[in-house]
Amino acid sequence: MLTQPDFPRSQWLRLWLALPAEQIRMAAETLSSRYVIDDLELPQSGLGLLPLSDGALGEAYYLGEIPLARAHVRIANGTAQSCEGGAILMDDRARLARSLAILDGVLAAGLPGCEAARALLSDGAEKIREITSERQKLLAATRVDFSLLGTADEEDDDA
Repeated sequence: MLTQPDFPRSQWLRLWLALPAEQIRMAAETLSSRYVIDDLELPQSGLGLLPLSDGALGEAYYLGEIPLARAHVRIANGTAQSCEGGAILMDDRARLARSLAILDGVLAAGLPGCEAARALLSDGAEKIREITSERQKLLAATRVDFSLLGTADEEDDDA
């Protein structure tokens, strides 16, 4: 049995989505050629309502709509072994959701070829680290020192 990746399954979609969609699709197509992929539900995309609860009265209301795509697949090899994979995204690309569901199922089951999905996890983690670093640099560049403001106000009052 292959060892599981260092990343928890709850983070897989986030890491894969940091990469270009075409890279995900190509990896899923490669795996699809090795296995029989059946859609347990047809990949769908649409809009979902985002419900919130009113703080004062506790009544539910809808803040707005968000794009959603989802897919659920069964992956079978030539033997009786099969596994399932799924993906739900805040995105409107059903084909991408299906590709992610294939990667999810293959990696979760540790099927042959899962090394490609595992490598994409590492690539996605590196991409997220780069994005986080850039955001931290931008935040540091916009940091303001307010300690001097008190001194300037006091001098204006004395004049």
